Amino acid sequence: MEQKHHRKIRSFVRRPGRTTEAQRKALTRLGTKFGIGYEDRRIDLAPVFGRVAKTVLDIGFGNGEALLTSAANNPDTDYLGVEIHEPGIGRLMLMLERAGLDNVRIIQADAVDVVTNMLGDGSLDAINLFFPDPWPKKRHHKRRLVQPGLSMEFARILKPRGRLHIATDWENYAEHISGVIEATREFDRVTSEQLGEEPAALRPPTKFERRGKLLGHGVWDFVYERR
Repeated sequence: MEQKHHRKIRSFVRRPGRTTEAQRKALTRLGTKFGIGYEDRRIDLAPVFGRVAKTVLDIGFGNGEALLTSAANNPDTDYLGVEIHEPGIGRLMLMLERAGLDNVRIIQADAVDVVTNMLGDGSLDAINLFFPDPWPKKRHHKRRLVQPGLSMEFARILKPRGRLHIATDWENYAEHISGVIEATREFDRVTSEQLGEEPAALRPPTKFERRGKLLGHGVWDFVYERR
C-alpha cells in the first residue's frame, strides 16, 4: 500500500540572498560562541549559559534589535533566541559582540521544533513572541504560529506563573491569539493594571512594530501567566 507523506505546515517563508558579507562571516566566526545547534532531544539550559538564571525564550527576533535591548537591560537574565533567517542572526551576533553581552544564545531552526523537541518541562520563566507573521489571508491562517498545539507546548515548558507575552499589529490576529491561548485553560490573562511597571510591560519596540504603525496599524499586547 502506498504511504502518503504529509508536508509540514511552516509558519515562515525562507528569504535567501539578503545576508551581507559581514553577517555571513559573523555566522562562522561567532557561531560557536552564541549559537546552539538544533537537536532532536531535550537539553539542559544551565550548561548552555554556564549558570542557573532566569531564562526567557525569544521566538522570531527578526533583526535582533529588541532582543539585544532586553539582554542589555537585564544582565541577570538569560535569553534563548530562535530565528530561521540568517541575516537577522548574523546581525544580532555582531551586535552582541560589540556590546560585550554573553547572556544570549541563538538557535537557527523552526520555533515549533525547538519548543516541542528541545525544551524541557518547566524550563523557562518567560516566552516572548513579538509580531509573528500575521498571515492575514484566511486561507493562510493555518500557517500562523499561534495554534492550539503550540499553545499547550508553551504551557508545558513554562514554570508555574511563568509569563507568555505576545504582541501583534493585526487586529484579526489579536482576536486569534486571545481565542487560542485562552481556550487552552492553562493561562490567566494579566492586565496592564496588574503589570504596572514590571519588566514584562516594558517591551522594547521592534522594526515590525514601527513599520506597522507607519501603516496605521494598532498594537495589541497580550501577557498571560501559566496557571
